[in-house]
Amino acid sequence: MVMGAFTLSDERTAAGRLPGLWQGFAATLARDCRLRFRRRSELANPLIFFALVVTLFPLGLAPDSTLLASIAPGLLWVSALLAVLLSLDGLFRDDFDDGTLEQLLLAPQPAGVLVLAKIVAHWLTTGLPLALISPLLAIMLSLPGHSMGVLMITLLLGSATLSLIGAIGAALTVGLRRGGVLLSLLILPLYTPVLIFGAGTVRLAIEGAVLTPWLALMGAMLALSLLAAPWAAGAALKLSLDG
Repeated sequence: MVMGAFTLSDERTAAGRLPGLWQGFAATLARDCRLRFRRRSELANPLIFFALVVTLFPLGLAPDSTLLASIAPGLLWVSALLAVLLSLDGLFRDDFDDGTLEQLLLAPQPAGVLVLAKIVAHWLTTGLPLALISPLLAIMLSLPGHSMGVLMITLLLGSATLSLIGAIGAALTVGLRRGGVLLSLLILPLYTPVLIFGAGTVRLAIEGAVLTPWLALMGAMLALSLLAAPWAAGAALKLSLDG
């Protein structure tokens, strides 16, 4: 009877906790998305940077479609990576400056859940648009049409991983006045595997090779980042605030 009562109590506690977790996640996600869409200039900066780099880079090369197609996977992926990195410094900084971040960490929901909501909002307004406009820029680089879908898939998976990993660096440097340079030094080495597999998968798609193992590895990196990064970023935020 005691064991049965204990089990029933645990089930009721878990049932009451899950809606609270979901409500906290949804409220944080909706709030961050609203704030990002209000700051349209900041929202457009990564997209403009991405488009400018991809557009201007071919001007320094010969107008050779074969040459452009050969460098297109690496160029598109490096440009997308730098565009995501450009937007990371503001992931937590505005909330840190106005005191919202401290209140967020004092909420009854686990910090990792609320941090995950902020990362999802960042990806929805940065990584997702980058992936959606990438085929238009790829046409300028003479990327073969059959590899456009692979480019979008790799950018969707890879940009989500970049946002998750980058959140850890943004959390560690949120209390620094000039944390942008330090953020780059911390995060770029961790971004390297994502860049290699992302650009390599698109290159293999151009050659007509089997892509399943490469896409599976990118999915595995995303899954590992999803499990670990929000909690690590939440711990880093508490460390930054305590310091």
